[in-house]
Amino acid sequence: MASINNEIRKDIIDMVYNASSGHIGGALSLVEIMHVLYFKVMNIDPKNPEMSERDYFILSKGHASAVLYATLSHKGFFDREELKTFRKFGTKLQGHPDRKKLKGVEASTGSLGQGVSIAVGCALGLKASSKPNKVYTIVGDGEMQEGSFWEASMAASHYKLDNFTLVIDNNGLQIDGDNNDVMSLGDIKAKMSSFGFDVYSVDGHDEDALLKAFNEPMNNKPKCILAKTVKGKGVSFMENNFGWHGKAPSKEEYEKAMKEL
Repeated sequence: MASINNEIRKDIIDMVYNASSGHIGGALSLVEIMHVLYFKVMNIDPKNPEMSERDYFILSKGHASAVLYATLSHKGFFDREELKTFRKFGTKLQGHPDRKKLKGVEASTGSLGQGVSIAVGCALGLKASSKPNKVYTIVGDGEMQEGSFWEASMAASHYKLDNFTLVIDNNGLQIDGDNNDVMSLGDIKAKMSSFGFDVYSVDGHDEDALLKAFNEPMNNKPKCILAKTVKGKGVSFMENNFGWHGKAPSKEEYEKAMKEL
């Protein structure tokens, strides 16, 4: 488990360094969450990515695409050599996920807040059709400053979407600094509860705690997993440093990060 997560982290660093572009901090904070979802929770088949009974995952914080691609490659959705093409001309591995280019990507995302709306619509459609599929989405806590996030959350509660799980990557930082300095989110757990979600607060790097939260029964309402994470997790000089939100490491920084990992 730890070794796969470490390999995914190395993939993220490698991809962004080779592309001289990308988002490292918020990708590194998601590794354990993505590993639990793709290897322990979701009903998916890399050999049949569009099977009708599959569960759906939507990365609303689409700028963290590197962690999605690294996870998909480890799961077997495509050859790992393709990671070398990240953000390069003609690649399937766009800077933000593109469902028209890559199998395993359910929605093209990156416009913050909109991925949640897509996921809620997907969950509503499945529920209206009496289908058992489940829908999972990850948002960044800074992304919650978008009004569309709250509209989608109201809809999820109103329609009692007990097939929908929202994961909040609560690393406390965004591109311009600390969330509390940019636009305070207040008591996230209380807000999500007031919007009609069952909320579970967990350490976003503790896979046992994450798995337990994902497996908690749905109570005729949507679920929110409030995952406390560390931006840049795994690389000492990137951890809790908002400057690593969206920049590529230098050769020296790359070598230092890879050595640590």
